[in-house]
Amino acid sequence: MTTDLAALGLRESATFDRATIADIQRAADTGIYDIRGWGAKRALPHFDDLLFLGASMSRYPLEGYREKCATDVTLGARNALEPIHLDIPVTIAGMSFGALSANAKEALGRGASEAGTSTTTGDGGMTPEERGQSKTLVYQYLPSRYGMNPDDLRKADAIEIVLGQGAKPGGGMLLGQKITERVAGMRTLPIGIDQRSASRHPDWTGPDDLTIKIAEIREITDWRKPVYVKIGASRPYYDTALAVKAGADVVVLDGMQGGTAATQQVFIEHVGIPTLAAIGPAVQALQELGVHRTGVQLIVSGGIRNGADVAKALALGADAVAIGTAALIALGDNDPRYADEYAKLGSAAGFYDDFQDGRDPAGISTQDPELSARLDPVAAGRRLANYLRVLTLEAQTIARACGKSHVRNLEPEDLVALTVESAAMAGVPLAGTSWIPGRS
Repeated sequence: MTTDLAALGLRESATFDRATIADIQRAADTGIYDIRGWGAKRALPHFDDLLFLGASMSRYPLEGYREKCATDVTLGARNALEPIHLDIPVTIAGMSFGALSANAKEALGRGASEAGTSTTTGDGGMTPEERGQSKTLVYQYLPSRYGMNPDDLRKADAIEIVLGQGAKPGGGMLLGQKITERVAGMRTLPIGIDQRSASRHPDWTGPDDLTIKIAEIREITDWRKPVYVKIGASRPYYDTALAVKAGADVVVLDGMQGGTAATQQVFIEHVGIPTLAAIGPAVQALQELGVHRTGVQLIVSGGIRNGADVAKALALGADAVAIGTAALIALGDNDPRYADEYAKLGSAAGFYDDFQDGRDPAGISTQDPELSARLDPVAAGRRLANYLRVLTLEAQTIARACGKSHVRNLEPEDLVALTVESAAMAGVPLAGTSWIPGRS
């Protein structure tokens, strides 16, 4: 019997494809919306739609062995007495203990420290494993306030006030199977009960209240720590401007490709704008306020995978990038050696996204002691450090090819776009032309 459906005259609907039909059938069977991890899976305009213009005659490239191309970045010098100095412009995004195992958090700290960059706590508080292995640790201050205490603010190297996240602008979830005694104790929650993070901070209603909160945090930390403000990409021009006016030292901008441990799939796929479309308006706001590259730094996250993505984000105006999903993959997430176990869960290596279930065979997005023990934090940290070095080397290679002595010297003039959409979003010419769609 033939399995060639086209030969049978069968044609799949572009609107009701097999994945859509499966979603409808699942909803009809269960009566609840789908919850999963990772970020948007739909095809979106992204950094692959941009290309660099290498130096040749009008620009001279740098020689790789004799001419230096620096990668360091300083964050938070606007107001903080102790700004952060990183060796590379790639940081680790916030991912909580609870969503991740203690071994995974320790591995993130080890890898980031070895590579000379920072990691971030995520929701749920600071763990001794992560603080002990992180040379530079950013403490996230979220609407839920889980695990928050002033002592941990002082122990951190910077504080990141989270207003939004690309994958879950309405707040994420931590299901009961991951709320163990330790997680519950840190978050002041009942053991084994599903938890939904608050969608907004309880003690402010607008930018004026954010100004007050930033001042409170500065008082608690004696003005020593940089204060970041993280926003999900929706209205990046206005949100960036308001964050700066409220007193932020650093703005973290998370596009809709940004990952999550768990939230509604309808949020992940249908709320927010792509990272590529978000950078330009944020940079414009910083430029108009006179703080771009000089006063307030911009960290971009959401779908960063390789050194080319890093270089393109910097060229469009970011000072640094943050990685989350890619960091977990570097630790060992979706590893083919667990293919049989992924299959038992109804998934496959490279497809597993049920982080909320707490059954991750790789021992990363779980609180199960047996599964967590599979992840060696030393070996996993070394893998992450290797990956971060490769990202940096790739970005350096591109910067040298464009004639730049520092990766931050990359600029929009070094880029062209392959599609009309990406040209309009990134504000760079369509390849082979001088035309930037939407601009005269």
